[in-house]
Amino acid sequence: MRVIATNTIRKYWEKYPATEQSLKSWLQEVEQVTWNSPQELKLMYRNASILTGKRVVFNINGNRFRLIVDIEFRLKIVFVVWFGTHSEYDLIDAKIISYVNKTD
Repeated sequence: MRVIATNTIRKYWEKYPATEQSLKSWLQEVEQVTWNSPQELKLMYRNASILTGKRVVFNINGNRFRLIVDIEFRLKIVFVVWFGTHSEYDLIDAKIISYVNKTD
């Protein structure tokens, strides 16, 4: 899969240093796989939550953090949408949140 916004993922681990290794591992794994459907993704990431046909939430760093992505299975592209702590995740609507480029 091709991951869009790898720089955004780097910014996340800079903001949350404890997530660096987990995010690097996730990124490497996703870039080396090809999913054709949400069902294929679930075979690899059983703890991932499929919210819609393309919106997926991954548990990162022992479920202390959440990563929301949109996946275009036909195009083999993963778009990074949102990342934050589990408690921050509880304050948003994961189905409708959209990517906002913040320059913190």
